[in-house]
Amino acid sequence: MLYARVSTTKQSKEGHGIASQITRCREFAGYKGLEVVETFTDERSGSLIDRPGMKAMLDYLRRRKNGEYVVVIDDISRLARSISAHISLRTAISKVGAELLSPSIEFGEDPDSVLIENVLASISQHHAQKNGQTAVNRMRARLLNGYAVFPAPVGYRYEKTELHGKILVRDEPAATIIQEALEGFASGRFETQAEVQRFLASKPHFPFTKNGRVRPQRVTDILTRVAYAGYIEHLDWDVTLRPGHHEGLISLETFEAIQERRNSRPRTPVRKDISEDYPLRGAVDCECGKPLKSGWSRGRHGKRYAYYVCQTKDCVHYAKSIKKTDIEGAFRDMLKGLTPTRELMPVLFLAFSDMWERRTGGIEQQRAAMRKEVQQIERQAEKAIDLLVEAEGEFLTKNLEKRLQKLEHSKVVLEQKIKNCGRALPTFEEGARTAIQYLGSPCNLWDSERLEDKRLAVKLAFSERPRYTREKGFLEPEFSLPIKLLTQIDVSGSRMVGPEGLEPPTKRL
Repeated sequence: MLYARVSTTKQSKEGHGIASQITRCREFAGYKGLEVVETFTDERSGSLIDRPGMKAMLDYLRRRKNGEYVVVIDDISRLARSISAHISLRTAISKVGAELLSPSIEFGEDPDSVLIENVLASISQHHAQKNGQTAVNRMRARLLNGYAVFPAPVGYRYEKTELHGKILVRDEPAATIIQEALEGFASGRFETQAEVQRFLASKPHFPFTKNGRVRPQRVTDILTRVAYAGYIEHLDWDVTLRPGHHEGLISLETFEAIQERRNSRPRTPVRKDISEDYPLRGAVDCECGKPLKSGWSRGRHGKRYAYYVCQTKDCVHYAKSIKKTDIEGAFRDMLKGLTPTRELMPVLFLAFSDMWERRTGGIEQQRAAMRKEVQQIERQAEKAIDLLVEAEGEFLTKNLEKRLQKLEHSKVVLEQKIKNCGRALPTFEEGARTAIQYLGSPCNLWDSERLEDKRLAVKLAFSERPRYTREKGFLEPEFSLPIKLLTQIDVSGSRMVGPEGLEPPTKRL
């Protein structure tokens, strides 16, 4: 029987692949007058013992232990590329009563033959390790130059170019979906990773797993991969953060905002069982301060009823069901009551416009402050390097290296902010259109059929989770700042201030 092995699928199609190995082994078997009864192949690393093809071959030989069988391999490196794996497989083949043959080497049991065999196996192992080291060095060098080398993240694919070779490019429509998810999490549209997961799962064009699901680990990978910001980093190979040559789906500032949100406590609990049936689950508290739960109950005649309930045992409202229609209806009425009058909207528009101008002004001052911060980081890095040179002990050395990595990361982030500081910003109308539309009619988001819109309506309306009981309704909710402005400003009977202002006019001398 014949056995052939390659390390990758690509090798099986190119060069000294499986087909060429089998041809050479078959020719050798014919020369020896042997009949080929079976052929077994593997596409696995030569350092591994547990290979499907090898296991199948050994099982085949065990079932036919009384027969005289020979295993033909093209070269000693095709059996294994590790001295330990070679010895283990060689022993396993001998135990099932088979003989090992090759057109490249003559196997024997005498001391000289065993020595030559072990030397060749060691050379094969050295060659494999050297190739691996060379591959790692080349990959690291490419990373240092700002090119991605690992499998393309979801939303990207590799494309060969004349100038850069293989480079990451957007893979639509997944790229746009992931971009929306990342920006939504950074802005607070999605409060938790579970909400991001539900958003991705709702998109039919997003690449799902084989079982048609979006796993939580995939969401974590998407939120934590700096490649989506157009940057390269691989600290395991001492490749610190640096700009990549590929287009980012988001800015580095957005990526940093995502990491800060991931490390902070969410305003709403992380739940996987929030569904369209209960949009207020985890977003509204009982009077005791614990989030209300939800569920279904069945009546005497089999009819199902939806309800919210407090399940905190020491609470006075424990196990007292609240009808879904009551609490959600009260919530809608409360949002409806926040709708401003037509006279208020122009005043609100001017107030937010003035705030926008103040926030976007002073670019030079912002840039100067960030440059000073970069200089401070550089001085800290120089001190850390001096300490690292004189450091003794592995613990101190590792801590200093981590410190340097953090400083380098902070410097790159600041340099990117300085670079973006002078870029043209969107106009107030473009940047605040969604917020103005929401403030003009907060109830529109709640009336949407999408769960994420309903949840967003809760987040935008309150700075803290509102509290509710079935006896008292909502208990003096803490509204967000824009909503507070709406509820406090009264334009009835007011007029615009004239050019002379509020102070008494003064005479000119």
